[in-house]
Amino acid sequence: MDYLQERITTLHDLTDAVPAMPAGDSAVVVPIAGETEAAVTPTHVFRALEAVGPSAVVVPLRAPRPVAAAFDRWAADFDLDVTTLWCNAPSVAPLLDDHGLDGAMGKGRDVWLGLGLAADRADYVAVHDADASTYSPKHVPRLLAGLDMGYAFVKGYYARVEDGQLYGRLARLFVAPLLRALSDAHDDPLLAYLSAFRYPLAGEFAFTAEAARSIRAQRAWGLEIGMLGEAYDVVGETATAQVDLGMHRHDHRPVGGRGGLSTMAQEVGEALFRVLEDHGVRPDYERLPDAYRDAADTLVRQYGADAAVNALDYDADAERSQVQTYAGCIRAPGPDDRLPPWTETTLSAGDVLEVSRDALGRPGSSPLD
Repeated sequence: MDYLQERITTLHDLTDAVPAMPAGDSAVVVPIAGETEAAVTPTHVFRALEAVGPSAVVVPLRAPRPVAAAFDRWAADFDLDVTTLWCNAPSVAPLLDDHGLDGAMGKGRDVWLGLGLAADRADYVAVHDADASTYSPKHVPRLLAGLDMGYAFVKGYYARVEDGQLYGRLARLFVAPLLRALSDAHDDPLLAYLSAFRYPLAGEFAFTAEAARSIRAQRAWGLEIGMLGEAYDVVGETATAQVDLGMHRHDHRPVGGRGGLSTMAQEVGEALFRVLEDHGVRPDYERLPDAYRDAADTLVRQYGADAAVNALDYDADAERSQVQTYAGCIRAPGPDDRLPPWTETTLSAGDVLEVSRDALGRPGSSPLD
């Protein structure tokens, strides 16, 4: 049985216990994006949330107008206080621009908008993705339990095994060996902190409301790794914990193509390097790809051995091919377009909600076009 404590506090799942929800109000942010009604209505997730009973559920939604309206109607049927925040409503971008915040849309921007509203409504805020088929009612209580113990940031981790194979490819084959290579070249406490997370790209995490208002956010796929750098600055190592959320199964992406893992790797790498450079760590971007490939080769052998003793299929050549693709994503970060802490912006989360409600044709607002 795994009792190992990392550099950060690790909350294991030793007895399948479900902790009590914190005494204060708790909000759950569930970012959702999709082009069809079926893609944005994960019934199993909202049924589980009904069983949990958080004070509020905020859904930062990125979808076409008819799909957003359909989701808003669908969500109203659950015994939950659900707020739809239509992040790509036509009126949202001009509002952000008025406050100097307009820019690229993406998951990170959506979550940042949701965090602003949730932190105004609750003492504790949990964030989780909606695409896990294994989503359980125990996930939110387990994420929030550490906050009730005095931690200010809790990150989820889980195993990614499905169809007799290891998944979590971007975390296993890009982030893990990249952090190993960087740690070999730089003796820095930030790298030790980042390396302690068992699943740094997990979309499941929780903050106190105060901490949630104090973090910057990457606009797109760099959100999760960038969030770890923010947590390091805002709450520190001793106020950080990670929690076991069991086994996760969710959608898989191709390596190439628009929205594939190679695109995500570019954004994740850029976010990681921006965090490091914020703290005075200057990677050698010319030598780093070779060091990364060496570290990844060691890990591929280790993953292969782990797969073998667990009777899992493992294609080492395909894994090494992905490594070669990801090595091309290692480069110095470009311009910084992170969204600022909510404490440092003139934007009001309530104003974002108001224009979203108007665009959705909620009671007292204009109907949809």
